[in-house]
Amino acid sequence: MTTQTLFDQTPAAGLTPRPAAVTHRPLVIALDVAIGTTGVAGEGWTDHVHTTAATLHGRFQQQLDGIVSFIRHADKVVIEGAAFSKARLQGMDQLAAMRWMVRHELWRRGIPYAIVPPDNRTIYATGKARWKDEATGTKLTATQVKGMVRDAVRDRYGVDCTGRWRYDEADAYVLLAMAYDHLGMPLADVPATHSRAVAGCDWSDFTPAVAR
Repeated sequence: MTTQTLFDQTPAAGLTPRPAAVTHRPLVIALDVAIGTTGVAGEGWTDHVHTTAATLHGRFQQQLDGIVSFIRHADKVVIEGAAFSKARLQGMDQLAAMRWMVRHELWRRGIPYAIVPPDNRTIYATGKARWKDEATGTKLTATQVKGMVRDAVRDRYGVDCTGRWRYDEADAYVLLAMAYDHLGMPLADVPATHSRAVAGCDWSDFTPAVAR
């Protein structure tokens, strides 16, 4: 099966060509990669990979094995990138290693992948990366913002992420929606205040068609 993607040949100056409608809807899998619990999403569903191994290397392997079970038939994969503002926190080097192991596995399998920064994911879901309480002006916590993202996934796409890993799964679903939006096949109508987040992501390896 072949997916054929068409591009504008003469975009306006300074603009990056975006793919036109494709002849076949590719199978995209989204990953909110983590060492403990990775959120996973495909069109209409979410899941997760949770590790229980006692050692770091054991958790790495459990994550890779679980992730491969979801991506082995994918045409394309979209991954959440690093939050560089947190690069000095303890454990970020291990998380970076986990993300790169996943990228290497995708490269080894010939599966194109895209990288979405965390702020872009939040903007696509809620319209802004930073939120404050309207009454007090107090900055919302990360958990409160993740709750907004989860609610947006339920309300906009009809996918209700529940359970302990609901925020990881909701984050993955937003990544998925962004990928299909980039491909010209949005899963739902999204306001321009939100869809602006599609720009600024790394789609460079994601756009080429993949034959399966």
